[in-house]
Amino acid sequence: MARASTLDHWESYWKGHATDIEDTYSTGGRLVREALADGPVQGKVVMEIGAGSGRDLIELARMGAKGVVLDYSPASLALVKKQAEAQGVPVMLVQADATRMPFRDQSIDVSFHQGLLEHFRDPMPLLNENARVTARGGRMIVDVPQTFHLYTLMKNVLILLNKWFAGWETQFTPAQLEKLCASTGLEVVRTYGDWMVPGLWYRVTREVLKRGLGVRLPLHPKGPAFWSNGWDGLRASWRGQRWALWTSHVIGTVARRP
Repeated sequence: MARASTLDHWESYWKGHATDIEDTYSTGGRLVREALADGPVQGKVVMEIGAGSGRDLIELARMGAKGVVLDYSPASLALVKKQAEAQGVPVMLVQADATRMPFRDQSIDVSFHQGLLEHFRDPMPLLNENARVTARGGRMIVDVPQTFHLYTLMKNVLILLNKWFAGWETQFTPAQLEKLCASTGLEVVRTYGDWMVPGLWYRVTREVLKRGLGVRLPLHPKGPAFWSNGWDGLRASWRGQRWALWTSHVIGTVARRP
């Protein structure tokens, strides 16, 4: 039987993280960064699809966006609602299938999803629906795992052993992701990459110690300022380079409706 990522996987995952969301890794702000890269979001309808914790969407709503969260997981939506209410940020919650969104054509100014597309055996129904609701001049941001990375290798081994928390997922090269986005009829604007910070080995060690011994290492270890600042500067200079996409653990493509 083919492995798949199911609602049960995500209900279990988000229920298990409902009380310790601040102890789970975020996207590092990259979705917020990319959503703002083409202009302010104030007054615009911005939607996160398959939101998970919804932290990126809540941040954009705080900046004045009309925030919408669409997910098929009640546990995920409950988590987003709890965070949004605690922070006093208005967000519209929609429980729906991302391949059949209950929105009019060209009604969303900016939409984004991270950790979603890779769970679809056929990505086109999701992408086509995503493109359908994108307004004229609007953008969709699609963020996925990058194929040639140690994280991807580790993930595929765990999938083979039936130990991956999400059941099944795939990965993409920059060219593959751009081709998929362009096939929806939208115009590819750019493709970005980002790195795992802290690195994979630290994250794995932290998780093993937490589960096995109850020892909690810091989510983000702090080193000397010169070291952190140096790496931050290096990553910033690499981010705009095409070759650097092949070194990042995630990539994303921004596509626009003319």
